[in-house]
Amino acid sequence: MAEAYPWQEALWQQLAGRPRHAHAYLLHGPSGIGKRALAERLMARLLCQSPAGLDACGQCKACLLLAASTHPDAFVLEPEEADKAIRVDQVRELVGFVVQTAQLGGRKVVLLEPAEAMNINASNALLKSLEEPSGDTVLLLISHQPSRLLPTIKSRCVQQACPLPSTAQSLTWLGGALPEASPEELHELLVLAGGSPLSALRLEGQGVRAQRGEVVEGVKKLLKQQVGASQLAEGWNAVPLPLLFDWFCDWAQLMLRFQLTRDEAGLGLNDMRKVVQYLAEKAPQHKVLAMQDWLLLQRQKVLNKANLNRVLLLEALLVQWASLPGPG
Repeated sequence: MAEAYPWQEALWQQLAGRPRHAHAYLLHGPSGIGKRALAERLMARLLCQSPAGLDACGQCKACLLLAASTHPDAFVLEPEEADKAIRVDQVRELVGFVVQTAQLGGRKVVLLEPAEAMNINASNALLKSLEEPSGDTVLLLISHQPSRLLPTIKSRCVQQACPLPSTAQSLTWLGGALPEASPEELHELLVLAGGSPLSALRLEGQGVRAQRGEVVEGVKKLLKQQVGASQLAEGWNAVPLPLLFDWFCDWAQLMLRFQLTRDEAGLGLNDMRKVVQYLAEKAPQHKVLAMQDWLLLQRQKVLNKANLNRVLLLEALLVQWASLPGPG
């Protein structure tokens, strides 16, 4: 059974308690807040033959088939490879499923994630099913970036923003998942994950704190001219590019904020506070702004999976970073 997260409880009561369901829901919000678990919980509830209150019973034939991933009236659509597009022929298969009669005599449920992975042809192929769903079919679309969806897709769904947990809820949940971690480590993980507790847990599993330590140490050595940009760029092979760009974008933003406010409480995590303050005091503001523009542009290319030369890109980043404290 899908995990139930405490910050979703009010929304769950509202969704599961509906006397009639929409034919399509768009569950949207940032990554790492449990949208997929919510969709799976709703799918189980919609397919269950004898629901126990607001949840699926977990015991009937439908629940057992779903748990075994063999329910004939459940259809899950996601990219065939991580970070790749959902193709039009995959959506055509979904459309074929939607027009069939439910084999167990109840509803059919489709779960599609992430909806923004559909290319334009796939999106257009889905529109017909969204406009005229066949029989008692419910489509559950999950999106981490709803701004990337066609307006026609969004307008045919009941759009449901999924709640973000509070910092306290996130830290409590994360503490339960990582009982060995100290409160400081949990806080640091949550900040690195942008406040998303599930992302924080995933990042911890990938060794994010060791990677962050390596990068911070490298940046400090670079500014002290103890290491060169090309040597550093080649040494950071194990650190994912999106993480690197997230961190450098964050540091540039913190510098700008300090230049405007002089507020030492807003310098970010302890590991880079002194460096951020030093750069903010030494770098002309127009250079920090230009650096931030460049970082955001490159970050978008990284997120769009552009074919980039990793080492050259990082070298360009580090050369600019090292020159920040210089004359304008």
